[in-house]
This record gives sequence, C-alpha cells and structure tokens, in this order.
Amino acid sequence: MSQTRNRWIVRVVLALAILAFVGVSVIPIIGAFNNTPPSNQNTASTRSSLSSADQKSKLEDEVRGYEQVLQREPENQSALKGLLQARLQLLSQKEKTEVKPADIQVVIEPLEKLAKLNPEQSEYSVLLAQAKQQIGDREGAAQAYRSILSTKPGDLKALQGMVALLISQQRPEAAIGLLQETLSNAAQANTIQPGSVDTVAVQVLLGSVHASQKRYAQASSVYEQAIKKDPKDFRPVVAKAMLLKQQGKDADAKPLFDSAAALAPARYRDEIKKAATVSPIPKSAPSPAPSPENNILTPK
Repeated sequence: MSQTRNRWIVRVVLALAILAFVGVSVIPIIGAFNNTPPSNQNTASTRSSLSSADQKSKLEDEVRGYEQVLQREPENQSALKGLLQARLQLLSQKEKTEVKPADIQVVIEPLEKLAKLNPEQSEYSVLLAQAKQQIGDREGAAQAYRSILSTKPGDLKALQGMVALLISQQRPEAAIGLLQETLSNAAQANTIQPGSVDTVAVQVLLGSVHASQKRYAQASSVYEQAIKKDPKDFRPVVAKAMLLKQQGKDADAKPLFDSAAALAPARYRDEIKKAATVSPIPKSAPSPAPSPENNILTPK
C-alpha cells in the first residue's frame, strides 16, 4: 500500500469519527481542484502573482486551448486533465451561492472521459459521482459508485461516498446493509486479492453510520469488534473515544485517546490530541465535507 493511500486512509478515521455525529458527507467537487494533478508545475506560482480578473482570463484561455486539442484528439489524457483542472480552478473562484449546475456540468464532461479511460483509477469515478450528486443526479452518482464497488468492493472512497449518498437520501439501513455485506464478503475478496478490503476501516465507517443515527450502543459494539480484531490498530480506538466524548463521557474517552496516540504513528499523534480537546460539534451545525487528503478515521 502506497504512502499516499496510507495517509488518506489513516486521516479518514478521525474525520469519520467527527462526521458520525453531524451526518456523513463527501468532498465537494468545488474543492477537488486541490487534488487534481497540475498540468504545469509552474502554474500555481504564476497565478499567485495575478489578479483575480487576470487569473480568470488566463484560465479561460487555457480552457479554450485544451478544447482545441481535444477537438483533434478526443482521448488526449494530458489535455483532458488540463481541461479538468482549469475548469475546477474557475469553479473555485466562485462563491458557493454562485455555482450553478451548468458550472459543474462542464466538469463532468472531462471526468466521464477520464473515468472511462482509467477504470483502474477510482479517483476519477469518485469525483464524477460527487459532481453528479451536486447537480441532483443521485442515480447517476449511485451508478458511478456502484461501478467502482463492483470491481473494487473495498474501495474506501467509493464506500464513503455511497454511504454519504444513502444517508442524504434518508436511507441509513441501506448504508448499513452495504457495509455489512462488504464485511461479509471481505474474507473472500482478500483471498482473491490480499489487502483489497480493509475490514477495520469498514467497521469504523459502519460504526460511524450507527452513531449518526444516535445508535450509540451499536456503534460502540462495532468499534469494540474492530479493536478486538486488531488491538494494535489505533483507528477504532480513536472512533470509540470520539463516540464517548460526543456523549459527554470525557473521563472515559481520555484513556482511549491516550491509547490511540500511543498506538498511532508519530505523524498522526498531534491530530489525535487535537481531536481529544475539540468540543463536540453542535447538532445544528452543517455537515463538514472532508477532503480525501485531509481526513483521519481509515490502513495503518
């Protein structure tokens, strides 16, 4: 497992623990440009010295340039990636209230092509699903997630996205069923492809869904199962600590936070300590949207 994937998976752990109490969400497509491969290494530094108007003009020129290339070479992936990034950059310049479905639709077009050309890279399909969800195409989003999970049942980004979609549709039982099915089939999947399903991460997500429905006993039970499965894995320990903290049981949560910090790699300890001191999020607060690169509750 790569360092980048490890980092994201570990960070999902804390993010999911927090999200469990305010509703499961997903990264908004408007923030995705930060994780899109740059078309030019010098682009960011060049843009920083430009005014907003100049940036917009430059990005629009880039879009036209990539579109011209794609007219000649419809499957030119460099041009598709450049077009995707430029359109996402333009989208990011708008206030959220200004973003219209048509603005996201122009992002969907290159994403659909990139997802088709790179079926082994689920990131494109996940972004495509999120974009479709944001324009109200929930069925299209579900199909995109299912297309990933049909070949990669343990893909955590797709699982998290599908769970978020189901929760947004007020279908928590469907989300729980999906995760339970994933766990039931994990042994077989891992026999075929070792490590393809991170069962502890799926258990943590399952516990978070229970917690989002205020089923604290069920959530605690799932976390305990995960802890027993791998006593050296800090992720379910953090999740259970967050669960206790949310219920106002700070004294019970503290030793779990301490234990998680001791078990976790050094680079995650500050985040765990911070989570231990953060006040519970008010129930009326809107659901945050974690970025895959800035999340904590997911392999070691």
